[in-house]
Amino acid sequence: MNRIVKNILAIVVGFLIGSIVNIGLVNLGMAIVPLPDGADVSTMEGVRESMKLLTPMNFVFPFLAHALGTLAGAYTAARMAASFQMLIAIGIGLFFLMGGIMMVVMCGGPIWFIASDLLLAYLPMSFLGAILARKTKPLTPEQHDPS
Repeated sequence: MNRIVKNILAIVVGFLIGSIVNIGLVNLGMAIVPLPDGADVSTMEGVRESMKLLTPMNFVFPFLAHALGTLAGAYTAARMAASFQMLIAIGIGLFFLMGGIMMVVMCGGPIWFIASDLLLAYLPMSFLGAILARKTKPLTPEQHDPS
């Protein structure tokens, strides 16, 4: 398969895997840590208004969803990529970071959560995903030691 096509496919699949992990953890979090009485997250307006009702426990799964979704997406993309694995993984992290910034602009939230989420959940996790992919990717025949 052409390297460019393989890299584009890696980016698409990495984004899809990261999104699935993200959505899954957000939904799991709402099942495990119930929303406080009066919180309505069915609309953006409701989410904005509900922010003041949420406890720190309500932010654990969103953080995990953002961090682990980015990690899974970056790892998958870097593992599948034919070249530029680190750049592709960081690109996945930047894409998810843009989504995180958009959510902050639309919904707000406590400063401690916004800072930790934007600084720790995206770019560090995409870098880690690339490192893990490099360590687990099988060697090509050219990379094997002939001795």
